Amino acid sequence: MQIRKVTDVIGTRVFTDGGNFFGEIEEANLYENKVDGWRIKVDSTLASLFGGAKGVIIPHKFVRAMSDICIINQAAMPAQQESDLTDDLADVDLI
Repeated sequence: MQIRKVTDVIGTRVFTDGGNFFGEIEEANLYENKVDGWRIKVDSTLASLFGGAKGVIIPHKFVRAMSDICIINQAAMPAQQESDLTDDLADVDLI
């Protein structure tokens, strides 16, 4: 396991585990010296899925892997056909 500084992760491209580009990491949210979530600048093509929000805060529990890129669960992205968000998406904050 490789230990990285939080500042090294800023700007990392984020993809879903389904292979869709999601955005780029802008900031880490810390709580009691642990990463609690990630503020992600959403790709402009996905902004409409999030009601025009420029970014979202994804809880760290959605992160599947992080190295040269970050992979998050597909559940962090709302389905295009659904107007109601899933229970898992209730943890995602729009910014």
